[in-house]
Amino acid sequence: MKVDYIALSVPIFFILIGIELAYNFYKKLNYYRFNDSIANLSQGIGQQLTGIFMKTALFFGYKYIFEHWRLFELPKTIWVWILLFIGVDFFYYWFHRMSHEINALWAAHIVHHQSEEYNLTVALRQSWFQGWFSWIFYLPLAFVGFDSIMFLTLSAFNTLYQFWIHTRAIKSMGFLEYVLNTPSHHRVHHGSNPKYIDKNHAGTLIIWDRFFGTFQKEEEAVYYGITKPLASWNPVWANLHYWNDLVKTAKQSPKFSDKIKVFLKPPGWFPSHLGGYQPAPEINIETYKKYNPGYQSKLTGYVLFQFLIALAAGATILFSYHEMEIIPLVSGAVFTLFTLISCGALLEGKAWQIRFEYFRLLLGVLLILFLKFPVGYQVIFVAIQLISVIWFFNLQKANPDSNED
Repeated sequence: MKVDYIALSVPIFFILIGIELAYNFYKKLNYYRFNDSIANLSQGIGQQLTGIFMKTALFFGYKYIFEHWRLFELPKTIWVWILLFIGVDFFYYWFHRMSHEINALWAAHIVHHQSEEYNLTVALRQSWFQGWFSWIFYLPLAFVGFDSIMFLTLSAFNTLYQFWIHTRAIKSMGFLEYVLNTPSHHRVHHGSNPKYIDKNHAGTLIIWDRFFGTFQKEEEAVYYGITKPLASWNPVWANLHYWNDLVKTAKQSPKFSDKIKVFLKPPGWFPSHLGGYQPAPEINIETYKKYNPGYQSKLTGYVLFQFLIALAAGATILFSYHEMEIIPLVSGAVFTLFTLISCGALLEGKAWQIRFEYFRLLLGVLLILFLKFPVGYQVIFVAIQLISVIWFFNLQKANPDSNED
């Protein structure tokens, strides 16, 4: 029986985020920004929803090799569990490292690094497409004969471990820094400082970075994010923008070999006719500024309300998709993603947002009425949508210039 430990851990994630947020306010640390946190959590919801449509297929790949091509019959003893834990962590290191050293893989993984803050919401900022290739790195474990359910369990716990290290609240962990991946080590990994880039790829054990020469101790202040800031709260664009950059570069390259290299070379690589390799720039402290577009303060409550609707809808889908028919499943996922896009656009003050928001609210009503949900759900959801329409209309009436980009 497969157990989705990640989904089951979501309530714990939010409890821990709440604790860190309370600590942040108590200490006045400024670790959180509302717009950035909404963007991070939106990526996490989107990743879980899009993952529904690929989970079975990707697990089947590992399971098929284990069942038909495994080399050994391994017992489910404690020693095999320990060996598999080490194996999962070892191959995670190489998957993670290659995701930083090959452009086509970085195009997916870059999503996790886009936030210019560092808090527990960043742990949930995940790529919607990374799962399409990450599983391939673990296939040697299937060939050896490690049980597929055991693999799925330890892979999930490897991911769960990495949640808590996305914090600035814990400075150093003493002797554990030599063995485990800690908040200090992972802060380095998220840095855009040139000396920190492509360092500390560990999942659970930092020993791999120390052994393979990619370890870097946290020394100077860390500037978080990517070297070319995303400058957007749009969750869809966050997953596509680097692909867009790669395709543009490939189109500008007359040589076919260069077109291929654009996707296979490390980030920063360009053909010679475009200037060649471009190293990461040093951080200019005097001009450094985080992306933080202004927005109508009264929108905060409305955005939070809509985000909570998206969160509730996403959680409902996540825990019941096995029992849902394909049309309601896809429709619910699309409406949830539209809501997340709307939240981001509202926080950016996009001109198209007003028309899109009214369209989204109307779409929600039409979907709930025509997809034959229980009457009780229909009444509650339609009431929520009507409240949202009135609330949004009054916000626009109070600020008629808000439709100017």
